[in-house]
Amino acid sequence: MWRYLAAPALFIVLLGFFLVGLFRDPTLVPSPLINQPAPQFELPQLLDPERTLALSDLATGEPVLLNVWATWCVGCRQEHGMLVDISRSGEIPIFGLNWKDDRTAALRWLERLGDPYVAVAVDDDGRVAIDWGVYGSPETFLLDGQGIIRYKHIGPIDQAVWEREFRPRIAQLRQGDS
Repeated sequence: MWRYLAAPALFIVLLGFFLVGLFRDPTLVPSPLINQPAPQFELPQLLDPERTLALSDLATGEPVLLNVWATWCVGCRQEHGMLVDISRSGEIPIFGLNWKDDRTAALRWLERLGDPYVAVAVDDDGRVAIDWGVYGSPETFLLDGQGIIRYKHIGPIDQAVWEREFRPRIAQLRQGDS
């Protein structure tokens, strides 16, 4: 008898998982790093590989963004114009983490599309991205002035995401609330 009930029971469980996943926002992936110090790193910079970019460079006393991107990433291309606009507004500094990418292609990308970044670290082997809990690109982290991760967004940033998710959090950080 159990043999006949096992298949329908398994089907019902799988259907439940499917339905939950179907109506869940894929950009809402919980991160154990929220409200934790950002993982330490020190990597060569894209524009000048003789110089490095480290977590200490991001702890500016003011909120900053760390954007994980690559030239092979379709979503990164979608959000790039928005990042350029944010950078031009001077609202918040943006640092980049170029993830598992070709250096020449990344340099061409920034030359052609504009460079919104204060500096870009090159994560050739992806180890720093793993430490930061990166699932894919683009991903953008909001850090407070002391280098604590306060928010993580998975997927491209557009105007709606910027207004709904980032601006209120940045304002809150500037007012001294975490």
